[in-house]
Amino acid sequence: MENLQFFATPAGFTTTRGDVPNPEPHDLLVAVAGIAVNPIDLKLRAGLLQPTVLGFDAVGKVVSTGAAVTDFYPGDRVIYAGTTKRPGSNQQFQLVDAHLAALAPADLPTATLAALPLVGLTAWELLFEKLGFTPAANANPGTSLLIINGAGGVGTTLAQLAQWAGITVFATASPTHHAWLRQHGVTYPLDYHQDLVAAVTASGHAAVNAVAILYAPEAYLATASALIAPLGHIASIVTPSEPLDLAPLKPKSASFAQEYMFTKSDFGVAMASQGEILARLVALVAAGQLDPGVSETFTAITSENLARASELVKSGHTVGKIVLTGEFAE
Repeated sequence: MENLQFFATPAGFTTTRGDVPNPEPHDLLVAVAGIAVNPIDLKLRAGLLQPTVLGFDAVGKVVSTGAAVTDFYPGDRVIYAGTTKRPGSNQQFQLVDAHLAALAPADLPTATLAALPLVGLTAWELLFEKLGFTPAANANPGTSLLIINGAGGVGTTLAQLAQWAGITVFATASPTHHAWLRQHGVTYPLDYHQDLVAAVTASGHAAVNAVAILYAPEAYLATASALIAPLGHIASIVTPSEPLDLAPLKPKSASFAQEYMFTKSDFGVAMASQGEILARLVALVAAGQLDPGVSETFTAITSENLARASELVKSGHTVGKIVLTGEFAE
C-alpha cells in the first residue's frame, strides 16, 4: 500500500508516492477523506526551504493505532488539526497524536468536518481561554465582543460560538459580506472602511468587553484600545510586524494576548484539551448550533485542486472555508 503525498514548495505542489507510515505508541494512522486550506498553509509554504507536506485540517478513518492508544479503534471516524512539527494532512495516510483528535459522527458531511478543526480550535481558545468568556450556552449575558475581520474562517466560527455563549457580537467586513455575518452570529455588522469607534457607540454600546483582532493588529490596536471596557481583554491571532503600543490599556487594566492554535501541539502542553475542545465543537455542529461556513468544496483531493484552493485563499476575497473531499488522485 502506497501513500500519495502532496509536497508544498514556494512555487507550488509536487506529487509523490511514499510508504505508509507506522504509528508511534500514541498515534493514530488515518486514511484522510477531507482537508481544508488555511492562510497558515500559504504563510508556511512561502518560507519553505525544502518540500514539505502541509495541511492542518483533516477528517478520515482510523486505519491502525499505536500501542498506548485506548480511546480510538480502527474504523473510527475522526477529525483533527495536527501539528506543524509533523507531516500534515495533504497526504492519503497521516499520523496524528491521538490526544489531538476527536470522534466524528458518521452522518455529518465530510466537507463540514474538514472545515472545522483549525478554525474551531483557534476560535474556542481565543474566546474562552484568552478573552475569558465562559464556555457554556447563554453563560455570558450582557457582554459584547468586537471581531476585526469577521467574515473569514476563524471569524465565522468565532461569532457563532460567541452568540451561543450569550455574547453580543460586532464584526467588521466589507459590506458585500454583511449578509454572511448576520447568517453566522453577528448582531452588528460593521464596514471596516468606516470609523469603528463611532459605529460601535452609535449602536448604544459605549464599550465592548473584548476585541478579537484577526487582521493587522498594528492598524487596529488603537481602535481596540479606545473601545475596550475597563478590565476587558484584547487578543490577536496575527503576528505583529512592528512593536505594538499597549500603553493605552494601562488605565483600563485591560489585557492583550496572542492566540496560536499550534502552541499546545508544538510544545507538547495540554494537548488533550484540543481533542476535548473538538469533541465539544462536533457536538455543537451535530446539534445545528455551529456551521463552520464552507464556501467552496473541491470534490477530489488532487495537487491541481489544492493549488486552486490555495489561490482562492490567497486572493483574500473569500468568506468561510475552502475544502477538498473525496479520493486522493494524481
